[in-house]
Amino acid sequence: MEYVRPKKHLGQHFLRDESIAQRIAESLTGHGQYKTLLEIGPGTGVLSKYLMQNENFQWWGMDIDKESIGYLRKNFPEFDSNILENDFLKTDIAELFANRKIAVIGNFPYNISSQILFKILENRQQVTEMVGMFQKEVAQRVVAGPGGKVNGILSVLCQAFYDVEYLFQVNENVFSPPPKVKSAVIRFKRNNIERLECDEKAFFMVVKMAFNQRRKTLRNALKQLQIDWTKLPGELAGKRAEVLGVNEFVSIVNGLPS
Repeated sequence: MEYVRPKKHLGQHFLRDESIAQRIAESLTGHGQYKTLLEIGPGTGVLSKYLMQNENFQWWGMDIDKESIGYLRKNFPEFDSNILENDFLKTDIAELFANRKIAVIGNFPYNISSQILFKILENRQQVTEMVGMFQKEVAQRVVAGPGGKVNGILSVLCQAFYDVEYLFQVNENVFSPPPKVKSAVIRFKRNNIERLECDEKAFFMVVKMAFNQRRKTLRNALKQLQIDWTKLPGELAGKRAEVLGVNEFVSIVNGLPS
């Protein structure tokens, strides 16, 4: 089996450009002193082979495509036991890697890229670095700061726990098949915030609720929470979610009635 057919329902766009694959691999910094590296959706192994060469990490690859799994096992037999036929979104990362610090990397399927980020956030105490290829618009949204129209749920939640960086753009013609959008690579490094200074479950809830009605002021978007806005700093009640950063949302959560 020398060819893996890209499958539309899996959102597969296989990277063909060796120089970009090498550049992605070299974007790993080792932040957090992890030794375990998990590649999501290795496909035909274009990125994998550069990751396997790095002696600082133990490479693992996870894919749900049986054809890709077969191709990888045939072409990288020395890594056979590290090639996992699993769905990342359904995998217990803590159990799989025994609570070790890990990095996550990959040319992520665009149809589940946001879900991958939420999964990383769930495992933020374990995932100390992430380097990933995303649709350019998603990448821009994740790294956006307060005040822009692209600032959203993922911007705030990811930046609460990670330092996020937009690394470089990738054009359509380096993939097979070419996607209809441009792509970009971003990097996460776990910040030094062990826990937010508020109820973290409530933080996630408030951020999602505020952005789900982003055209409304916070007073109206969060009306059902019965917040006493007079106890909060500034004019938060009259602002919209997109102009807020992590600290303002922490303040709102701490203003929730007990």
